[in-house]
Amino acid sequence: MTRTVAIVTDSTSYLPTELAAENDIVKVPVAVIIGDKPYNEGIDISTAEVAQALREWRPVTTSRPTPAQMLKAYEEAAAKGYTSVVSVHLSSSLSGTYDSARIAATESPIPVTVVDSRTIAMAMGFACLSGAEVANNGATTEEVARVIEGRALASSVFFYVDTLEYLRRGGRVSAFSAAIGNMLRVKPILYMKDGIVEFLEKTRTATKATQRIADLALEAAGGQPVDFSVQQLDAAERANALEALLKQASPDSNIIPSEIGAVVGTHGGPGLCAVVVAPRSW
Repeated sequence: MTRTVAIVTDSTSYLPTELAAENDIVKVPVAVIIGDKPYNEGIDISTAEVAQALREWRPVTTSRPTPAQMLKAYEEAAAKGYTSVVSVHLSSSLSGTYDSARIAATESPIPVTVVDSRTIAMAMGFACLSGAEVANNGATTEEVARVIEGRALASSVFFYVDTLEYLRRGGRVSAFSAAIGNMLRVKPILYMKDGIVEFLEKTRTATKATQRIADLALEAAGGQPVDFSVQQLDAAERANALEALLKQASPDSNIIPSEIGAVVGTHGGPGLCAVVVAPRSW
């Protein structure tokens, strides 16, 4: 059966390149600006370089893809023979990427349905993979969008950050709270709620935080096999420990490791570790 629906997302899905290619999912890069030099996330700057810049307290900011970049992706989909596009992006409460996609959709040569995933990272990536699966089986544009929205909303994302300082610098927490948190060596756990990142709990050590984030992920899984993604920025050892805990407790689940890029990393900082829990039915 010939697939007619293209799927476009952005680089904050952190969908591994090989999975995106296998499923013909296009990732439009978000811009990463270090100092005054722009880069394309996931293309011409590595996560290690982003982590190093953050550790050195160099200015690191991000900028949404332009409507022109989005339009180019839609035009390329049309050139491949697709007759419509489902364009899936990180929560509109966190970025203007969704707005860029909506603007570009008005000029696209083929119809574009823009989806606000209300989430980020592999919660969006897993949703896109499910969308590609049903698209390959002949689903309509509306059916593909519905599957993607459903899985994205059913997924959970838990974050551990090594310090509150990057959140403070990004305006996500007050200077006072950051100072107290760092003084007490608080290790915050955050999560996605209604499209934004919220504080969930505080732990005292990185080891306790790793165990707690595993417990939260397993609670979200509800004892059922799910798709997990363990994502990290400059925290490979911690991510490996987290992956081992999940494998031991949920051996029938699939676990995809993935690095976190600048968009999330800028606010969480080096040492960030996240777990995405994506149910297989919703």
